[in-house]
Amino acid sequence: MQETRLDTARIRAARRVIDPVFLDTPLYRCEALEPGLGCAVSIKLETANPVRSFKARGTEVVASLLACGASRAVVCASAGNLGQALAWSGRGRGLDVTVVASRSATRAKLDRIRAWGARLELVDGDHEAARERAAAIARYDGIRLVEDSLDIETCEGAATIGLELVDTAPSFDTVLIALGGGALATGVGHVVKALAPEVEMICVQPLGAPAMTHSWRRRRVVTTDATDTIADGVAGRCPIPAVLDDLLLVADDAVLVQEASIIAAMRMLLDHAGLVVEPSAALGIAAVLEDRDRFAGRHVVTVVCGSNVDVDAYRRWVGAAPVPRP
Repeated sequence: MQETRLDTARIRAARRVIDPVFLDTPLYRCEALEPGLGCAVSIKLETANPVRSFKARGTEVVASLLACGASRAVVCASAGNLGQALAWSGRGRGLDVTVVASRSATRAKLDRIRAWGARLELVDGDHEAARERAAAIARYDGIRLVEDSLDIETCEGAATIGLELVDTAPSFDTVLIALGGGALATGVGHVVKALAPEVEMICVQPLGAPAMTHSWRRRRVVTTDATDTIADGVAGRCPIPAVLDDLLLVADDAVLVQEASIIAAMRMLLDHAGLVVEPSAALGIAAVLEDRDRFAGRHVVTVVCGSNVDVDAYRRWVGAAPVPRP
């Protein structure tokens, strides 16, 4: 495999600075899902932790480095989950954390950012506007800017999930991974392709937020003017070139799924696995629902990457979506 920006030795070292509460998350065969999907399904559950997403694996690495330095202030832009994770990691290490988010971000996520003690600044516009504001704060105040997916710590923290997958001597042959900015996909993908290259890495993105998938397919950065998806955690418009370069080396495919499939997958995870998940975390199951023939006879593993949902919106979604039958 050609070299990505990531390093497997650093990824193994990252496990030593990540709080154990985020490590060795459940990985299990979920047979209750299988009749409706037509394939064997295993779940890697990244929601049973204080911030209810995988993001703290990366922020723990970032915060551990900052805690050893002279400057203890940091800022990030976030759709919600990264901000919660950085606030949690920073609080435990005495860091001064500022999070910039869109006013339209999920309210529950914003509330948890505040609860973890971070300073929260809201901006008009979408996540890209928040990214611009966070960068401006970092320049003006001379503090560390954490850019999810661009900063290697966020990717290598997420990559520890890949170590846990391959270290279990997997019987699965396919990994379905949510694709947003790319930290999760490039992190897990790097480890899988380095240590279990026979496993197929498939990235999944909403049809309403396709920038990274279009970029992967065309092998160049493709931006979009807007996004239109309930999967706010992966709703980026402007892929980062260095992240795309990594993704091109580790992803075997990138697919787009419809909103109806995302909602159906969320309900399926609730009804058959007892899991409340946010839309981004249901993308892998949505991909199987849309193309059962492709996955028939396979053993797929999907990373359930977050469960921070607006309760009212979640009830509207899962209450209205019938699960497609084979």
